[in-house]
Amino acid sequence: MSFSPILLVHVCAGTLGLLSGAAAISFRKGSRGHVLAGRVFVVSMLTMAVGAVYLAIVRHQPNNLGGGILTFYLIATAWLTARRRDGQTNRLDWLALLIPVTLGILTWISGVEKMRAPGPPADGVPAGMHFFMGSVALLAATGDVRMLVGSPVSGTRRIARHLWRMCFGLFIAAGSFFLGPSNRPLRLLSLIGGRHLSPAIFSTGPYLFLTVLPLILLIFWLIRVRFGNAHKKGSLPYRTEQGRTVFGEQSLPG
Repeated sequence: MSFSPILLVHVCAGTLGLLSGAAAISFRKGSRGHVLAGRVFVVSMLTMAVGAVYLAIVRHQPNNLGGGILTFYLIATAWLTARRRDGQTNRLDWLALLIPVTLGILTWISGVEKMRAPGPPADGVPAGMHFFMGSVALLAATGDVRMLVGSPVSGTRRIARHLWRMCFGLFIAAGSFFLGPSNRPLRLLSLIGGRHLSPAIFSTGPYLFLTVLPLILLIFWLIRVRFGNAHKKGSLPYRTEQGRTVFGEQSLPG
């Protein structure tokens, strides 16, 4: 299974997702480079998530199963938020709502069970991470309910919904890549001659920073979009055009 085609596709798609996600964040919002990187990011992340779900089922890894499903849901709904008109929804949104609700409840239950169990968790994932991920899933569900039965998602709310779901999906991928049990960078460095490299490269610090960086950028962009005046001053321009949110001269990328 270590060299299965699905695993290879999963790793390659995840790596491309990280690179394209970093590029999408770096490019000016609405630029051609941002739009192209965003499209590559969506396709890569959805492919990676599908591979993660398949591998989790085959290997009986419930944590990876939930992470793959949540990542797919976040990226897919973020993309739909960008592609639809303001306030547009359909019946599939009610079906999609079941994903974060189910994952959130199950993840919280798993966290409570780990807190009650003696000794460290067998899978190495602390109970606090279960509570964190479960809360994020329920937060996403709350946003879906507001969209479906409350006020329509438009303007800055629509941009914020798109951004936080994309960034958190990137955070999940980064955590799996840099800090997961397989830790791809450390394995690669070891294969190419880890004995001749600085010990600092193998420390946890750099990989922890790269993992939480999407969350830092998520907070920055949410503050800038929701509470700042940057979009009014032209540094993050947007407008509504025929029901679609537009950055600069380009529509909000998927």
